[in-house]
Amino acid sequence: MKKNPLVIAVASTLLGLVTAVPADAAEEAAAAPVSSFRPGSNPILFVHGYSSSGSYWNTMADRFRADGWPSTHLRQWSYDWRQSNATTAREVAAEVDRLLAETGASRVDVVTHSMGGLSSRHWTKSLGGGGKTDAWVSLGGPNHGTDAANSCYDASCTEMRIGSAFLTALNSGDETPEGPRHATWWSPCDTFINPDSSVALSGAANTRTACLGHSALGSDPVVYGQVRDFVNA
Repeated sequence: MKKNPLVIAVASTLLGLVTAVPADAAEEAAAAPVSSFRPGSNPILFVHGYSSSGSYWNTMADRFRADGWPSTHLRQWSYDWRQSNATTAREVAAEVDRLLAETGASRVDVVTHSMGGLSSRHWTKSLGGGGKTDAWVSLGGPNHGTDAANSCYDASCTEMRIGSAFLTALNSGDETPEGPRHATWWSPCDTFINPDSSVALSGAANTRTACLGHSALGSDPVVYGQVRDFVNA
């Protein structure tokens, strides 16, 4: 039977329209950003280090926002970095309680840079913060001390010295007690943390980064992606 050329042309046109719609939809889906934030994702308290402020976290916080975290869940906290880390730990406790009350969450993730890891770990280990923390992150933390602290004399800085009474107590017993998931990131090119092995903690997920300077740890995109995936696991 001879086929009608007009029918064939119309059918071909309709077929083209039908197949074009899924293709366009697929392109739009591929271009759309994928949110990593889930309803159960915790709010994050960022704790900066020595001689710094909450603005240190601007790049990382912006990346979390781009991945779906609302601003209410990203606390770029500032504190007096000269005071003892034990004093700061009590302030961490109060700040976490405020963040939990404001967000309605039951636990937080704590992301720290450098000395910020010491006060926050003292809080989780000795001041009852372990039950309120899901993930604890240390970027370039002097967890076992650094010789760079030998040349500064603030209360907080002397506590970063290798063998200080504060660090001896902090690292006694289990370095990563049950409760939070612990992770550290260290760079072989970090000239502030000496020795490099100071950062890693027994029982933590310890990651070596590329050759990054001390301050670059908080803005490196690869480190960010690894931190995001760890806190959101």
